[in-house]
Amino acid sequence: MSKSPKKQPEQLLHLVFGGELTDLDGITFKDVAGLDIVGIYPNFKTAQKAWSGKARETLDNAQMRYFIVHLHRLLDPATDTTKKKK
Repeated sequence: MSKSPKKQPEQLLHLVFGGELTDLDGITFKDVAGLDIVGIYPNFKTAQKAWSGKARETLDNAQMRYFIVHLHRLLDPATDTTKKKK
């Protein structure tokens, strides 16, 4: 008797990255080549934990900002649950 494979949790990839901004009112980075790529995470919860840790590390630098990008929305727009269904 064969066991059915365990169902993997849904993978909704998120990218966490940051860098110094040229202006606090925008999202233009001072040095694109020097961006801090924190990592890619399998869900929002783990991405948010990584984002929070990096944001706390850089509290003393007002120009430094970290972001979470919902990669799954770029790879498969059907995973965007924020869009209202008609």
